Amino acid sequence: MSAGRLYTPEMLAAAVELASYPRLARPSATGDARSQTCGATISLDVHMDAGQVSNIGMLVKACAVGQAAAAIFARHAIGRSAAELDAAHLAILRWLEGTDVLPEWPDLSLIATARAFPARHGAMLLPWKAALATLSTAPASG
Repeated sequence: MSAGRLYTPEMLAAAVELASYPRLARPSATGDARSQTCGATISLDVHMDAGQVSNIGMLVKACAVGQAAAAIFARHAIGRSAAELDAAHLAILRWLEGTDVLPEWPDLSLIATARAFPARHGAMLLPWKAALATLSTAPASG
């Protein structure tokens, strides 16, 4: 497949949304993740309230696929618990392995073309991995 088929206009538009999620000044928790396949990284900050994500900020160093995945994650992570994010991570992982249908995470279809590029799978999973690492150390509120 050509790069034109990987990087759709919709994916690229999502990628530029990261400017809407700057690092948080006083997060409840912060975590990092790195893709083993491509070296992409993310630093993720969250504020928690009653066991749910109430605000999110991040610094992403990744290709457009990883940037778009992070923006899609950030669009829809507010109000979700660690258990919900874990379930979404597992569903996305199964989908990337080819054993399940596209998960119901909103807007995930914007990066669906990258499924055909295994080297991009790590970047696609990166925000969920960072969230799980972050939320494992976050207090229930604050």
